[in-house]
Amino acid sequence: QVQLVESGGGLVQAGGSLRLSCAASGRTFRTYAWFRQAPGKERQFAAGFWRSGESYYADYADSVKGRFGISGDNAKNTVYLQMNNLKPEDTAVYYCAATERNFPGLNGAMYEYWGQGTQVTVSS
Repeated sequence: QVQLVESGGGLVQAGGSLRLSCAASGRTFRTYAWFRQAPGKERQFAAGFWRSGESYYADYADSVKGRFGISGDNAKNTVYLQMNNLKPEDTAVYYCAATERNFPGLNGAMYEYWGQGTQVTVSS
């Protein structure tokens, strides 16, 4: 059974950092992504990480570019989201998503597998 399990969320002050983890079990994927959903708002793409041949690539939403970093550990089948200089507007539930497709971009409907989410709260 395929599972994506997120961890690492919590409460942090503005300007602080958190690292989210997404551990995949059951199989590996070509593409992973982090989405987030703030209260009362639609789910939004935050960062994506994918393998093409022997190379790995990343993409970020403009709102997190320069502050967030996505990376992977093949040995642990885990993807990380390092979040620095956090702002109150980063407060959201963060979801890990995965697909075997080449990076399909910002459309969450193109990701077949999802984790349960982890809460990130940034206080001002």
